[in-house]
Amino acid sequence: MFKKLNKVQLKDFLDSKVEQYNHPRFIESDPIQIPHNYSIKEDIEISAFLTATIAWGNRKSIINNAKRMMQLLDNAPYEFVMQHEESDLESLMPFVHRTFNGEDFIQFIHSLKHIYKSHNGLESVFATHSEIFSTQKAIHQFKNYFFEIDHLPRTQKHVSDPLKNSAAKRINMFLRWMVRKDANGVDFGIWESLSPAQLSCPLDVHSGNVARKLGLLTRKQNDAKALFELDTELRKLDKNDPVKYDFALFGLGVFEGF
Repeated sequence: MFKKLNKVQLKDFLDSKVEQYNHPRFIESDPIQIPHNYSIKEDIEISAFLTATIAWGNRKSIINNAKRMMQLLDNAPYEFVMQHEESDLESLMPFVHRTFNGEDFIQFIHSLKHIYKSHNGLESVFATHSEIFSTQKAIHQFKNYFFEIDHLPRTQKHVSDPLKNSAAKRINMFLRWMVRKDANGVDFGIWESLSPAQLSCPLDVHSGNVARKLGLLTRKQNDAKALFELDTELRKLDKNDPVKYDFALFGLGVFEGF
């Protein structure tokens, strides 16, 4: 049925789903609730980045483990990152979420401190290296900066690289949270040096399957090439805020079993 919708009908359908799911109710069951506990910019972005990093698997498990992460950082993530002593990091060692373990967590704390001390913070890195309609090269450069200090090779797998054909779902979700201007108060929009027009949709199993059923995506793999195809189609529907359709695709997939 939905493959036969013309562009106008498809846009109307997806816009209605955005309106349905881009709502404060969405926060209650989504990992975005974690950064919503903070008001300081750096606390929001660090808690969001760490939460997005472990955002794969069971959603309840993601939320519970992200809460645990914040507890281990004394619920003051920016202060912990910038002012911790080496002895403070020992308490992070027992942490585990799937393949992300305490060693990875400690490496992330070191690397985040490096980003703030040497590269003027998370926003600066992404803003400096983004292109007019893409943040994908910025994600690649961010990974380079993140691991230019001494690091565990195993931890590199927890930061995706679009230039190695990854859809980088979790970082694109993090960027949506930080950049997208949201009148409904779900996304934060605190990074004003970037535009929502530059963002890419967080592509995963759910959004990918829905996009294929709607005729927005033909490629079978959920990789960087598929992301480019999906982004191109979503920009035809709204060039200024294409990633708002993440709410529609995700909602249809997860909540409606579309």
